[in-house]
Formats: sequence, structure tokens, C-alpha cells
Amino acid sequence: MDDEDERLEEDFYQFLNLPRNASQEEITNAYRRLSRIYHPDKHTDALRKKEAEVLFNKTKKAYEVLSDPHKRAIYDSLGTKGLETEGWEVVQRTKTPQEIREEYELLAQQKEERRLLQRTNPKSSISVSIDATELFNPYEDEYDEFGSDGFPSIVVKGMNFSQSIEAPLTLNDTAFLSGQLSTHKGSGSGSVNVSLRRITSPDGWAELEMGFGSGLSFSAKGFRNLTKRIFTNVSGIVTSTDRGLTLGFVSTLAHQLDKNTVGYLTYKASGPSSMSTMVVKDTSRYRAQVNFVLGIPHSYFAITYCHKLEKHDGRLRGAIKAGTFGAMVEYGLERKVSEHSSLAVSMTVGVPTGVMLKIKLSRGNQIYNFPIHLCHEVLPSPIFYGTVTPMIAWIIIRRVVVEPYMQQQKIKDIEKHRAVHHSQMLARRREAEISIDLMKETYRRIVEDEENRKGLIITKALYGRWLDLSHRDLGDAITDVTIPLQCLVKDSKLILHEASKCQLPGFYDPCMGEDKSLYVQYTFHGVPHEVTIQDTDPLRIPKQSHRKQL
Repeated sequence: MDDEDERLEEDFYQFLNLPRNASQEEITNAYRRLSRIYHPDKHTDALRKKEAEVLFNKTKKAYEVLSDPHKRAIYDSLGTKGLETEGWEVVQRTKTPQEIREEYELLAQQKEERRLLQRTNPKSSISVSIDATELFNPYEDEYDEFGSDGFPSIVVKGMNFSQSIEAPLTLNDTAFLSGQLSTHKGSGSGSVNVSLRRITSPDGWAELEMGFGSGLSFSAKGFRNLTKRIFTNVSGIVTSTDRGLTLGFVSTLAHQLDKNTVGYLTYKASGPSSMSTMVVKDTSRYRAQVNFVLGIPHSYFAITYCHKLEKHDGRLRGAIKAGTFGAMVEYGLERKVSEHSSLAVSMTVGVPTGVMLKIKLSRGNQIYNFPIHLCHEVLPSPIFYGTVTPMIAWIIIRRVVVEPYMQQQKIKDIEKHRAVHHSQMLARRREAEISIDLMKETYRRIVEDEENRKGLIITKALYGRWLDLSHRDLGDAITDVTIPLQCLVKDSKLILHEASKCQLPGFYDPCMGEDKSLYVQYTFHGVPHEVTIQDTDPLRIPKQSHRKQL
């Protein structure tokens, strides 16, 4: 609803039907055009004169702001609220418009920094490992005197919980606290880590960490941009256990090969040691990754490809991995469920791991993982059911639960938004009705001029809810804007800019919070034309492509 809130605020550019980069001449011409309609001296009736005075003052205010470079700079950065802020009276006379914009950016940056200092940014992850291998590999005990009860056993063989928070101390210093608990086949473990990170320069940071768990550990990490294209990450750790001290070291050197490609070289000397190289190419359409790891005890080669489905807010992923441990193939799909939630399902088929189904639900900073082991061997049935069952389940859940819930929430949000802004909506509607009434004389004159030259005549124009426009049915969610559009015609041309049309003279928002469109029927040189555009799309008429097919 943020866009709707912005539209409730006066938009001087929309009101004057001007682009954001309008010149002084364009601003003056727009002001003169509306002044001829709204100037009180143009109306003799006392009531209409009073109504015209309100709209003329609004037109005058818009012109005064946009024609003054200093006021315009403040308005462009802060909106109408910025013009009411104390202190700008001095600033605007001592600084250029560019300096005012830079001042605003600085204030906005400082505000963001204060916001960052107040946040803790909690993150959590829960993983539940499930063993469902008896579904496809039933265990038969030949010594069991009572026999099987006929139901396969599905057990939870492991769980993992992790939580972390961050506490900004200063703009450059941040403290982190994280904890982890895990259990696997009856045995459990846990750890708590405390770290402090300092931004040492614009090109790097350093971090110290202390951990308590199976032993006491100390680690140091660092990041540094060596050049514009090369950066490095280094970490070292010392762990004290019952068996003595163990040392670990990890170092990564990365090089940006082009705009979308980065190469990594990593050396690891903690636990299983290895040397690895990785190349990642990330574009707006896909992400591809190639890994080669040479290590002890295992070495492997892996290729991962992720195709981004922009239309469906999802990702299609596939991976192949082979090495001394065996081989595996993974494929899966991730879909956005709501604004802050996503669901990912993938299948892993390999030797010696067998068949595994992975389900991952992400909501904000919370992640829930459910790896389900289906079979120890690679068999067709677990692969088929592991692939098809989640798809069918998702289709049913989406149709029965997700879509009705999202639609209900959208309706509630719209109703709540309209209730909050009900008085403003009524005022805008009344203003639009008054504006159209004051335009009628100008409308008749423009139509007469266009008829004489066989120019551009708007025969019908509707603005409002998209579905209602398709039926051309006037209702509460649609308004007739034929007169306001005709009054914007100049020299047989009509130009509307890339912005919502709800604040054009004679317009208002008849269905706040919903998608809107503009439908226009017009004649040019006596030939009928027709066009429908989305609310924020630009429009230029006449156009050959708008001609009606006879």
C-alpha cells in the first residue's frame, strides 16, 4: 500500500501533467492552460467562483514550487512535507539545487544509519531430518515372531536448531550472538558463539569470535578489497578440546572476471583439507556455478544451473556432482508463496546416498528445512513419487489454501486502507467533480476547434478497475474522464506521462489499492480509434495502431 499512500500526497507534476524533468517553458505552459480553466475571474456564479478559487490556488501553488529551482529541489527530494519543514528557508537561499539534493541524501543516509543501530536482525533456522526409507525398502526381520504390523516406520533421526542476532554498537562496530543445538540418533551437542566485527575501512573489515561448545575456540576473520576486481577473505581458528589444541585456516581469493562472473580460489587447512576453485556467473535470467575440489579424503567436480522464472517468481534448479565419494544428480523448483515467503522442493538421486527429498520453507529471516531420506538405493518408484507427490500437493494447497488466503488478505488490506483514507477519498472525488464542472466551457470550445479541423476528439474515456473497464460498465470503481482528457488535448495531440493518472485534473482514484486502467475511445480525421492502458503507462494519441478494425 506504500504506492497508494504516496498517491494521496499532492503530486504537482501529475496535476500539471508534466514529466519529472519538465523544462521551465513546459511548466509555464501547463500553468497557463489550467489557469484559463480555474481562474475565478472566468466564472460569474458566486458558488462556482469560490470553487474555482480553490483549484486555482492549487494550480498556483504547483507552479510556484516547480518554477522555483530551490523549492523544486526540496520537493523532488522530500515531497510536500519537505516544503513545510522548518529550516529550509535558510538553506534554499544559500545552496544550489544540487547541494540541496546532496544535503537530503546525507540526511537520509544518517536516518538509515540510526535505523541500523536500532535493529537486531534476528535469524533462525530449523532442520528436521526424516528417515522414510521403509516406505520403499521395508525392513523384514526373519526372527520376529509376531511379524510386521503392515505400517512402514517413519522416524525423525536428527534435528538442528540455530539462532543469531546482531547488535550494532557504533556505525563501524557490530556484535553477534549465535547459538546452535543439534541431535542425531540419540546423541546431542550445542554451541554458543560471540563475535565482534569492525569495519576497518571502506575496503575491509575484521572480526574476532569466541565459541563455547565441545571445546573452547577462538577465531579471527578478515575481508579486504585488494583492487576494484580482486578481494580476499581469510580466517583462522584455534580450538581447545580434551585431546589438545587443533588449528584451522581458510583463505579465499576472488577475482571479478566480468560484469556477471566471479572466480574463487579457496585453500582449507582445517579438518579435511582441500584446495578448490569455483566460477559463478549470475545474470538476471540465470545463475551458473562450476566447482572443482581437490582434497583429503574426497575430491569432486560439480556443476549447478539455476534458471530464474521472473513471470512466476520462482527458480528452476539442477546440479550434477561426481567424485571419489560417488555421484549424484539434483533437480528442484523454488516458488514465491507470498511477499516474504518462499517454498523450495528438490530431489537428490545418487550413489551411495540413494534418493532424498528436500523441502525448504523460508519466511523472512526464518528457514525451515526438511530433508527426507526415501530410499538407500536408486529405484524408480521413490524417484517418481518423490517428484510427483510434492507437485500435486502444492497444486492442491495453493488452490485450496494459499490463493484464497492471499485474496482474503488483499481484500482486508484494501478495506482497511480505504477506511483510513475515507475522508481524503471523498474530498478528492468532490474536487474532481468540481473540476469537471468548471471545465465544461473549455471542453466545448476545444471540441468545436477540433471538429473544425477534423482533429482529435475524445468520444469516451473511462478510468478505474481493470475488470470493470473490460465490461465498459460504469460503477463505483470506475469514473468517466472524457471531459478532463479532452481538455488536455493541444494541437490535436494528447500526451500523458509515465505516472498514475489519479491526480490529473478531473481525475480521482475510484478503487484505491486495486489495479487501474484507462480506456479511451477517440476519433481522428473522422476515423474511430480505441486504446486501453495500465494506470502508470504513458500514452500518446493519435496513433495508427489504435484504429478500430471495421
